[in-house]
Formats: sequence, structure tokens, C-alpha cells
Amino acid sequence: MQDEIRGRIEEELRRIEREEQVRILYACESGSRAWGLSSKDSDYDVRFLYVRPVDWYLSIFEQRDVIERPINDQLDVNGWDLKKALGLFRKSNPPLLEWLQSPIRYAERHTVTDRIRQLSPLAFSPKSSIYHYLHMAKRNFREYLQDDAVKIKKYFYVLRPMLACQWIEERGGMPPMDFEALAEALLPD
Repeated sequence: MQDEIRGRIEEELRRIEREEQVRILYACESGSRAWGLSSKDSDYDVRFLYVRPVDWYLSIFEQRDVIERPINDQLDVNGWDLKKALGLFRKSNPPLLEWLQSPIRYAERHTVTDRIRQLSPLAFSPKSSIYHYLHMAKRNFREYLQDDAVKIKKYFYVLRPMLACQWIEERGGMPPMDFEALAEALLPD
């Protein structure tokens, strides 16, 4: 990854910390770059987990537990409050489980994400994960593969979740994030 874009991402994360008064615990790449499927027009899908000051958690009012920044030409940045993430973790949320195994990490300042990562096999639900990946494959099929001319990359957006389902069905665990590793393990030569 270019030092320039990594610096831009890290600066954006620092800006979010200042403006939102949060502490980012973990930030990673999600999407095509983390899957090993990026192209020259791929953006950077930066995902993060954060905590707020204690008083925010003591409020009796419901508060927004996500931070989303407008997508620009290169960056798609958003994150979840740690409390939200832990609730989703308990439900075996595949996007969160993928974030935790992302090969591209921008920040991991505290041990909380390492602890969550260690507990991931205990929280993993094959049923909810297969449902998630099947839904993703169907949605991507409808969105990307219905035109006369389709970019090759878009076929991978359907194939990857289908292979993830096969992995879960055959191996019972969370599939690897990297498409090449997934394909090598499951597709015949």
C-alpha cells in the first residue's frame, strides 16, 4: 500500500477521534482490498471500532452507535461503538468477524480486539454466517450481474460469498478473508 494513502487514512482516523471525541481501538481494511480482489478503481473500505467517554454510556437516552463519513473518491470510512460490536459479536456477525482477521490493519492500539479475536471461534455460528453470505451473494448477483457488460471483478463479488458458504459447510468455521486462499482450498485445479 502506498505510504501516501495509508497516511491519509491514519489522518482521517485521528480527525474522527478529535471531532467525535472517541478513541479508536482498531481500524482495518474491509472489502475488495482485504479480499485480495482490488482493482485500479477500488476505494479503501476502512472499518473501525471505538469507545466514547464513560458518561456517554451512562446516558438514559438512546444514542447513535455508529460513525459514518461520506464516501469520497477513495475513502469509505465508518465504524461501530465497541458496545454495538460486542452485541453483534455475540450474534456471530460475519462482517465483524472478517474485520478482526483483516490482513490490512491501520490501528490496533489496545488488547480488546485481540481478546475478541481469541473468542471468535466460540461465538461463530455456521447457520447465521451461511445466511449472511447467501444473502450477500444474491444481492450482489442482482446488483452486479444483470447487465449485458459486466466487469470480471463483479463475478468475484458473487463467487466469494458462495465459496464462504461452502467453506462453512465443509469446515464448520469462519472462512478466510483472502479470496485466493479460499479458492485454492475449495476449487478443483
